[in-house]
Amino acid sequence: MARAILRGQPLAIQVRWMIKRDMPEVLAIEQASFDNPWSEEDFLNALRQRNCIGMVAETHDQLLGFIVYELQKSQMVVLNLAVHPQFRRQGIGRLMMERLISKLSQQRRNKITLQVRESNLPAQLFFKALGFQAIRVLRGYYSDTGEDAYVMQYRLPDLAEQSRALAA
Repeated sequence: MARAILRGQPLAIQVRWMIKRDMPEVLAIEQASFDNPWSEEDFLNALRQRNCIGMVAETHDQLLGFIVYELQKSQMVVLNLAVHPQFRRQGIGRLMMERLISKLSQQRRNKITLQVRESNLPAQLFFKALGFQAIRVLRGYYSDTGEDAYVMQYRLPDLAEQSRALAA
């Protein structure tokens, strides 16, 4: 169980697998978070895929946020991530992303990739603070606005880089 701070009080947060019973709260967080939110069908279509996983962050039976990601051969791809607006900037998104980063390994999946809207500066700064880098631009990626997307990636340092960093 991890801790975040909410209004000066420590908050015990559990990150666990998403279950069907979570869907109403997940949809409410999605609606409150995005101008063009995923529908319940969008979530179900993603989560029905064998390689797609959903996790939620909760405290005292209240969902605070969620993440949906896809497992690929050499990477994980974040498809959707949101924290309830009331609980943002409390370390909840960081906690979920750090949990995902902890699943990386040199032998298998060694990077996490995601797309961020060009206009979503808070998300860009959030991911940059976690060690993600913008690696390319997808022109006109979002069909609702024609807006560009930045592809951002976190890459596990390889063993040679880690050795050099420790020796310095």
